[in-house]
Amino acid sequence: MRVDAFDFHLPEDRIALRPAEPRDAARLLVVRPDELLDRGVLDLPDLLGPGDVLVVNNTRVIPSRLHGRRGEARVEVTLHKSEGGTVWAAFARPARKCRPGDTLVFGDLCAQVVERRAGGEVVLAFDCADDQMMAALEAHGEMPLPPYIAGRRAVDTKDDSDYQTAFAAEAGAVAAPTAGLHFTDRLLAALAARGVGREEVTLHVGAGTFLPVKAEDTDAHVMHAEWGRVPRAVAERLTAARAAGGRVVAVGTTSLRLLESAADQAGRIQPFEGDTDIFITPGYRFRAIDRLMTNFHLPRSTLFMLVSAFSGLDRMQSAYAHAVAERYRFYSYGDACLLHPSTPSVGGAGR
Repeated sequence: MRVDAFDFHLPEDRIALRPAEPRDAARLLVVRPDELLDRGVLDLPDLLGPGDVLVVNNTRVIPSRLHGRRGEARVEVTLHKSEGGTVWAAFARPARKCRPGDTLVFGDLCAQVVERRAGGEVVLAFDCADDQMMAALEAHGEMPLPPYIAGRRAVDTKDDSDYQTAFAAEAGAVAAPTAGLHFTDRLLAALAARGVGREEVTLHVGAGTFLPVKAEDTDAHVMHAEWGRVPRAVAERLTAARAAGGRVVAVGTTSLRLLESAADQAGRIQPFEGDTDIFITPGYRFRAIDRLMTNFHLPRSTLFMLVSAFSGLDRMQSAYAHAVAERYRFYSYGDACLLHPSTPSVGGAGR
């Protein structure tokens, strides 16, 4: 498909620079095939039912943006995927100043450029021990806020907590699974009281997920791989929940992409551990999920393509136009949607 089919106009003042306070005070646009409902995140228990299961991503964002020097030249890198030990793939600015063999210095942390790839990507080998890598990033890195936020205000200590979900446990992401940012203890308690279950999976979100699509056609776009895991016990419980008539509700596109990577052709979710570069566009037949809770995404992005595949391109274009007109807050720190599918997924609940 042509990428410009996924374009839309967003006024700059709709981009949220801070999350709602409290987090569950965010608005929630319910997108059904035949109607749009303006609700709030705290209404989520009323929109789900006993036996439904939320699937959340428990990845933890690491301070993966580093500012340093190559000789006298300034350089900024954003780590986006571990390639084993202290070797990381990263996006560099300016990439032309990072040649194989060069040493980049970030305070007392150093890295050697092992490889330079297309699209401003480099591979870096850091000079610390494996078990010291996370401590080194905590000491020298900053939260990798998306450019539409970091370009308009400075990153500060408040972002250290604001840009982590309530489920954050497994360190490794370089971008937050932002749909999870809306959950609070009181919302989780209300969902549990309603009989809505919760399962955790891990997908270490990479910065490549949020890069704009530069190709003119979706067939020419190459997704960056991300590492994920669906434990066997979680896969078995999710499959059993669907068999009993419950709905699997993915909290975020990261959970959705991982579950779709783990599902077989019959819609049964299997244990999974490894890299996934799944790229979902209209025409994809969903297998693993029945609902999707997600934030509002960038125009021409792979994530807007994904939600258009799930709920229909025309439906999502009209839903986003409604959200703009009603002054919903967009992107990572913004409001949320609860999406219904345009067609039932394979093996999913019909209700």
